Amino acid sequence: MARGFRKTAHTGTGTGIGTGTGIRTRSNPCRCKVVGPTVGILACAAAGLVEWPVGALVYVFRHMKGRRIMSHPVNVVYPRVARAIPI
Repeated sequence: MARGFRKTAHTGTGTGIGTGTGIRTRSNPCRCKVVGPTVGILACAAAGLVEWPVGALVYVFRHMKGRRIMSHPVNVVYPRVARAIPI
């Protein structure tokens, strides 16, 4: 999880519903991240379309390498894109 980014918004009701937006961050004036995580999800999906089939093929021969390829969009692409856009 990115530094200063929360997946649950404080709604005042104590439910802690996951919204996908980061509330109370200090990297922008309104302290709410919407654009970065949204673009990060889209980049993760685009990378997944390419990397998951390749990872599945590699997994047949080299298990750990295939797993690393398939986890790359979630572990590398999404956090980098989400952190790169501060709003």
